[in-house]
Amino acid sequence: MKKTILVLGGGIGGISTAKEISRKIGNEDGINLARILVFEKEEQNVFGPSLTWLMVGKRDRDDVQKDTKDIESRGIEVVFGDIESVDPNDISVTVQGKKYRGDYMIVSLGVEQSSEYNLENFGHNFYTLEGANLFYEQLREFKGGKIAVLVPSIPYKSPVAPYEAAMLIENYIREKGLGEKTEISVYTPESEPMPFAGEKISENVKHLLESKGVRYRPEYRLASASENSLTFKTASDDNVTEEFDLLAYTPKHECPAVIRDTDLVGESGWIEVDPKTMATDFKNVYAIGDITTIPLDSGETLAKAGVFAQHQGYTVAHNIARDISGKDANKTFEGEGKYILDLGDKAQKVSGDFYESDVDTKSPSIIRHWEKILLEKSWFVKNF
Repeated sequence: MKKTILVLGGGIGGISTAKEISRKIGNEDGINLARILVFEKEEQNVFGPSLTWLMVGKRDRDDVQKDTKDIESRGIEVVFGDIESVDPNDISVTVQGKKYRGDYMIVSLGVEQSSEYNLENFGHNFYTLEGANLFYEQLREFKGGKIAVLVPSIPYKSPVAPYEAAMLIENYIREKGLGEKTEISVYTPESEPMPFAGEKISENVKHLLESKGVRYRPEYRLASASENSLTFKTASDDNVTEEFDLLAYTPKHECPAVIRDTDLVGESGWIEVDPKTMATDFKNVYAIGDITTIPLDSGETLAKAGVFAQHQGYTVAHNIARDISGKDANKTFEGEGKYILDLGDKAQKVSGDFYESDVDTKSPSIIRHWEKILLEKSWFVKNF
């Protein structure tokens, strides 16, 4: 009997998983050995890693999005609409009053974004297409002053993004000849950049920021915001007010409400999974990507990032395909991944085993920059 796989979410993790399952089980156009349903509310699929390029004019809106329906092929179908309920016991999901039941479920719904401290009134959420685009519209008219890149709360996905954004902005400002008239600052409640990657990588990112003249303000916890100022509580418990003329910020991240209402969520407020297989406590139900939390031996948690969702999805897809064919699951996720931190004209790659903090970095180069461009192009070519 043909199996049905439910993939909740059509982001990087969900699409990667659906495509890999289709390939692994041998689906072909017209010959489908399993039905793969991808549940997604957005008809336009935005490639998140390219939003930092959009915010400095290196991409247009149409460059970073495609029609979600274009992922359909080889047994993959897209079901559009808001998910109203999820039942992991029954392996079912309800959309627009219709219940869909499967033999397997992969939850890849990412995070629910919201604004804190009325930041939407004073700046731009560059984790959205609209926010990144509006930021660039203001940056294009910018004549000098103070630019703030703000992380108001943790956790947040794509932890390289605020630092990449700051350095891309610096590169843009310098090329416009406004370097001496502009001050760029990064404010974050974290004690160091990308702490999950280890001390070596954190120090490297701080060095890059310093080399570009970007002010880095760690352990700055946002207390309030107004039209042109931000007030922070610092590590020494002081109140510090910083002014800005242009603001880009990360949104508050939460587990989506439809999942918070299920028994999938643990005490952390996120889905807790087996870190090797991404299995939940429910049979044949898996979760990948930003919606999960995976503790590391260092005391940190694995970053919420598309690169990990992708590798986790490959693991789940492999094991589901083997289960369907009556074979034992034999693939594990080992914390592998890589980041490419774009600096404008060059880029730096960070890669390795993030479970074991066995992570290395390659010096900034134009080759790494083109590697990141190739990753973007190949994503669209392979999946749409």
